Amino acid sequence: MSSTITDTNFEFPGQKSVYKGKVREVYELDNGVLVMVATDRLSAFDVVMPKGIPYKGQILNQIATKMMEATKDIVPNWLMATPDPNVAVGHACEPFKVEMVIRGYQSGHAAREYKLGKRVLCGVAMPEGMKENDKFPEPIITPATKAEMGDHDEDISKEDILKRGIVSKDDYEVLEKYTRALFERGTQIAAERGLILVDTKYEFGKTKDGKIVLIDEIHTPDSSRYFYADTYKELQDKDEPQKQLSKEFVRQWLIQNGFQGLEGQTLPEMTDAYVESVSERYIELYENITGETFVKADISDIQNRIEGNVLNYLKG
Repeated sequence: MSSTITDTNFEFPGQKSVYKGKVREVYELDNGVLVMVATDRLSAFDVVMPKGIPYKGQILNQIATKMMEATKDIVPNWLMATPDPNVAVGHACEPFKVEMVIRGYQSGHAAREYKLGKRVLCGVAMPEGMKENDKFPEPIITPATKAEMGDHDEDISKEDILKRGIVSKDDYEVLEKYTRALFERGTQIAAERGLILVDTKYEFGKTKDGKIVLIDEIHTPDSSRYFYADTYKELQDKDEPQKQLSKEFVRQWLIQNGFQGLEGQTLPEMTDAYVESVSERYIELYENITGETFVKADISDIQNRIEGNVLNYLKG
């Protein structure tokens, strides 16, 4: 499984710094340009798994690129080019230290909290009498603080964000407006593919000119949860789990093997067969979300391929 990229140490011309997130590695150049490499690392419960997933970085990068393109008329974004299947190049931004999570349905983290008896999530009330995967009357925004690698993102309310000065009131109102507009567009795109966009997260930053733009990934299976529309009602009526497109299947596998990212818990072994099955699921996710056949990039020498493509673009 050496045909994956799980770490990079590139030296690009004019390179100022490198930031390594859970999945992406961001190279900042002195001309105000960022080179973002989507690795094949797999993260769940804020923990990076010990093995990379073939083609995962390419899949995330290409879905995010397509979705940025499909939403740039309603929300400006940071993207300039994608010189390699795993790479996005764009404008350097100062990221806001919150993730804007928006939920149309009571699923995942919201459902787990609800089962514990909580009826308020990030300062937002959740109606009584809901069952898991029910649709909220209106989508709710439940922000999270952005954690460093290895730390857990934390729920936070709008009131606390403003009180702690993490985001100014004026900027937060723009983030809310953009989040709702993106979710509405994402919902429309998903419906055209026979999918339901259940919940997702968006990240934003400010350009050096002070313009708020969408950054990072958007509507990917790592940042979003999708259900299949055709079976949603029937499964809900029968109180059965929804058929879904997201990396929730990885979380469920970890939970079944006694791991939820808590202290003292040990990561289960990822066999080559399991890694291969996750790769196949990601390809299925790509094809369902985009409606296009996935074309595998050449991964025989992935490090040199990426480096060569980026250097050619920067010379451009």
